[in-house]
Amino acid sequence: MTDAEQAAGSGLLVVGDVVTDVVALHGSPLTHGTDTPARIRSVPGGAGANVACWAVRSGCREVALLARAGAESADWHRDALERAGVRALLAVDEEVATATVISLVDATAERTFLTDSGAVLRLATEDFAPSMLDGMGWLHLSGYLLFAATSRATARLALRTARERGVPVSVDPASAGFLAELGPKQFLEFAEGAELLLPNADEARLLTGLPEPAEAAAELSRVFPRVVVTLGEGGAVVAAGGVVTGRVRALPVRDPVDSTGAGDAFTGGFLAALLAGADDRAAAAAGCRAGAEAVATVGGRPRT
Repeated sequence: MTDAEQAAGSGLLVVGDVVTDVVALHGSPLTHGTDTPARIRSVPGGAGANVACWAVRSGCREVALLARAGAESADWHRDALERAGVRALLAVDEEVATATVISLVDATAERTFLTDSGAVLRLATEDFAPSMLDGMGWLHLSGYLLFAATSRATARLALRTARERGVPVSVDPASAGFLAELGPKQFLEFAEGAELLLPNADEARLLTGLPEPAEAAAELSRVFPRVVVTLGEGGAVVAAGGVVTGRVRALPVRDPVDSTGAGDAFTGGFLAALLAGADDRAAAAAGCRAGAEAVATVGGRPRT
């Protein structure tokens, strides 16, 4: 971490999303047109909120989340965040419900999502205040916000404000499906100015057109100063200045349960380590540890 980054503060501000996750774990393949037995839980989630919770879990003492939630569940989400140690800066939407994701998790712990973005993409510029960056050493943006005009304007405002204050910014592309709809060129334009990009392998391939994650990481680091591509069971690849600078192995997970939020856990662990003074490779190792813990639990948040 540079001296400028250290001087900015030690806290983490996440501008992102809260989501109500309905997680259905089914041991057998889905049977079309009839019942499939499953264990179903409703839990608080959302990429941005998950990152914030995992950053606290990984040792970051000051973490705040700006997101928008529907009035019907804002209090529930606020309570869950604050129990996890996250300062919840929730804008309450009186017209649209909180985002909901149905997560179908198969016997291998792989998940498929059905997504209703709800209030997430209505996060407005007036919901953000520059004072939210006071004492913060890092701003993290959930890429979900870049997929719609209203929330994109808010994310871009936060990014510009952070850069003016000398606070570095990271972006997580968040969804290969939504990224493909938006288009790689547009996404890269909207994320311009970020210090760090944190895609998974599928997102990195989409953004570059390159089949190998390491090559994609190197190529993306010509656009962003630092890039970390997560590879699931393959660990992570770190790149800077157009070259791969490190590879980190994933920790083995004996009994994987649910891969929901594993990438968010990696990001939270990575950013917490970075703010504590770790270099990118050591931070990636911390991210892999958090990701392994996430895969062993249901939902995208750490156990409380």
